Amino acid sequence: MIAMGGPLSADDVAALAALLETQWRRLRAWVELTDAATDPAPSSLPGWSVAELVAHLARAMSALAVCRPAEPGTVPLTLGEYLGTYPDRAEQITAVTRDLAVEIQHDPLRGIDRLSAETFDRLRELRAVGPDPVVQARRAPILLSEMVVSRLVELVVHGDDLVRSRGPWPGPGPLEPGAVQVVSDALLEVLLDRGGWDLEVVDPLAWLRVATGRVPVSVGTVTAALRARSTADSVPDLGSRLPLL
Repeated sequence: MIAMGGPLSADDVAALAALLETQWRRLRAWVELTDAATDPAPSSLPGWSVAELVAHLARAMSALAVCRPAEPGTVPLTLGEYLGTYPDRAEQITAVTRDLAVEIQHDPLRGIDRLSAETFDRLRELRAVGPDPVVQARRAPILLSEMVVSRLVELVVHGDDLVRSRGPWPGPGPLEPGAVQVVSDALLEVLLDRGGWDLEVVDPLAWLRVATGRVPVSVGTVTAALRARSTADSVPDLGSRLPLL
């Protein structure tokens, strides 16, 4: 497991970059096999079609493509702080996603491939700046490692949205187990930073769904996803803390 919470080594950032590419390629292959990129049916996210959800994934990747090295001395946001900027821009994100879906509708796979290629080219450039530089993203400055993790959050959470939208598929699913684990750990860290509890994940996918509001927060859903590290403790009431996204 890669420990977050501060600048990482070049090897750790390289591992995260490789995991992002692996997760993207697996999701991209699944999208092509299922024809999800051209599916106008409603997705599991209210108000979004399946095709729009695919376009959003490409848009999410492009957020890394526009990053640039931050000015020396810039203080980065933590991952939790960066993810916390999402709600204020929900309407803008929806509008931009729908514009992109229209823009690439005639050849969506080519469109998402172009955006992902730009993303990985920029990621290589940023890694050459230093082991884990602070980068200026669209929303705020953030460590490169945590920007990569934020992109893994997008791919894993929305990859799961696509699975729930399309139903069971006979072949391999779109989620890379290593990526699911990294995202699960990262979201737990965000929760613990905000509350100071000593908890661990029981079921990574169940935790992702609770943490991101994909299933209702209840005693049952939380205890199926998390447990206290000490057997003498119980899982606290997290109703006011969840969902995180």
